[in-house]
Amino acid sequence: MAGRNTAQTVEVDSSGLRWCKSSASSSGSSGDCVEIAWSGRLVLIRNSRDRAGARLAIPAGSWLTFVAR
Repeated sequence: MAGRNTAQTVEVDSSGLRWCKSSASSSGSSGDCVEIAWSGRLVLIRNSRDRAGARLAIPAGSWLTFVAR
């Protein structure tokens, strides 16, 4: 769809998770954003400024509902 943001891969970590963030996050002054990775039926979420820090895991269906709204 025209005008929609797309995800950019920012890292594939040692466990094979492909971390992505929205292309819209690059349009700000700092480029900081949350990043997500799909892990089976879960979506992992982390802070792009602290990639080694805590991660939030939520069911994939909940993530899809969140981004649809």
